[in-house]
Amino acid sequence: MNNLRLLISDSYDPWFNLAVEECIFREMTTQKILFLWRNAETVVIGQSQNPWKECNTRRMEQDGIRLARRSSGGGAVFHDLGNTCFTFMAGKPGYDKTVSTGIILQALAQLGITATASGRNDLVIDTAEGVRKISGSAYRETQDRGFHHGTLLLNADLNRLADYLNPDPKKLQAKGITSVRSRVANLAEFKPDISHQQVCDAVTQAFFEHYGETAKAEIISPDVYPDLPDFATQFAKQSSWEWNFGKAPAFSHLLNERFVWGGVDIFFDVEKGLICRAQIFTDSLSPAPLQRLAEMLVGCAYRSEALANCCDTLIAQFPEQAAELTELRQWLLETIK
Repeated sequence: MNNLRLLISDSYDPWFNLAVEECIFREMTTQKILFLWRNAETVVIGQSQNPWKECNTRRMEQDGIRLARRSSGGGAVFHDLGNTCFTFMAGKPGYDKTVSTGIILQALAQLGITATASGRNDLVIDTAEGVRKISGSAYRETQDRGFHHGTLLLNADLNRLADYLNPDPKKLQAKGITSVRSRVANLAEFKPDISHQQVCDAVTQAFFEHYGETAKAEIISPDVYPDLPDFATQFAKQSSWEWNFGKAPAFSHLLNERFVWGGVDIFFDVEKGLICRAQIFTDSLSPAPLQRLAEMLVGCAYRSEALANCCDTLIAQFPEQAAELTELRQWLLETIK
């Protein structure tokens, strides 16, 4: 059996690619594996992160940007087609993340780019303006195997990165891992003609050279379901709101607003993406609908569609206050997104 395996994805779907990665990782044996891929516009968060704390979820929804939660730790990153993603996998005791880091550095050297590894799982380039990050990584290990995956910034839209990784100033008391922002740079600043194909070829060559073997590339296409155990189930999981949002660590949220008809303070606690406790305080002359809303919010998913359904039911129950409650509904939906 060949000791190496090379897989290249033709898909730009982050949920598809992460499902492929997970299924390959589960079924691998003693082989050394390199998986190369890239995603269309997506925010990818770490396994223990809170998307509402890390991301501007409202802006993402407006712009059609996907959210994808990976199975490894680390912080939030923005992917577009200006990023090249890599995953190295190996069984133990052969798994060694310093080896895969060295392969990436060697590939960059082949392209005429001198980079170094920094202490925070990043690859950086020294410039006249200071150190600039051009790659970030995350890792995952089980008892008998491990993987190292990361992204290389080629010509990513760094302005959009700022758009989506700057969260709304919501009053969240959130648990979980917080991203550390770094000063980043595209490799195109140092090699203007760099391309995804160039980088894939260089990484592949460095991979083969390190192990002294080659392997035929296996193309993973979204047009044909990959022949991987339980792929459909894993793809459905990666695509689901329950995984991407519902896995967020517990947090509390305070909302307040003043309307013509009165002020409203809403406190709720969220666990596994569901509101588990809600309190509403108001100086409105007609507080009954808001007291009812507090009851209805318990068990409701922390997502705009679910809140809209709660508010629609409330408006039907209190038609005489439909105008005020419709205004409240709109405010809630804009705030929660």
